[in-house]
Amino acid sequence: MNGGIEWIIDAFECRPAALRDRAAVTALLDRVIRDANLHVVAKAEHVFGGPGGVTAMYLLAESHLTIHTFPESGVATINLYCCRPRLALPWHELLAEALGAVRVSVRELTRGGAGLAGSQAADDAAGTPGDRDARDVSSAAAPQAPRKVVGLR
Repeated sequence: MNGGIEWIIDAFECRPAALRDRAAVTALLDRVIRDANLHVVAKAEHVFGGPGGVTAMYLLAESHLTIHTFPESGVATINLYCCRPRLALPWHELLAEALGAVRVSVRELTRGGAGLAGSQAADDAAGTPGDRDARDVSSAAAPQAPRKVVGLR
C-alpha cells in the first residue's frame, strides 16, 4: 500500500463536561489505540482554561491520531491516519459511550495511492478539489457549518 487511509470524524451533541475532561478524552484515544492495534511513539495534550476543551495528539508508528474538543458547541473532531490497512472502528458507539455523542460523521479517504498524480491532474482540469477518493461512511450525514473566512493582516 502506498500512502494510507485517513478517517475524519466529527461528533455532535456531545456532553460538554466530557469534552472538557482530559481523562475522558485520553481514555477515548487510548481505547482507539488498543482496539485498532496501533503503537504510540509520543503524546502531546493541552487542556484549555475556563470553558475550553482539550486538544491531544498521539504520534503513532503507523502515523497519527488527533482530537480537538469544543465544549461550547458540543463538538469533537478526530483525525486518524494510518499507513497500514485497518479494520473500520465502531466510531458511533465509541463516541456515544465516551463523549455522549448523539450524531457522528465519519469520512474515509485513501491518501497517496497509485495514480495520485493523474487524479490531481484530472481534478485540476475539472476545477475540483483533489478528494475524489473521499467517501462518507457515516450512517447519517452531519450538518455543515457555515464557512467563516478570516483575512490575514
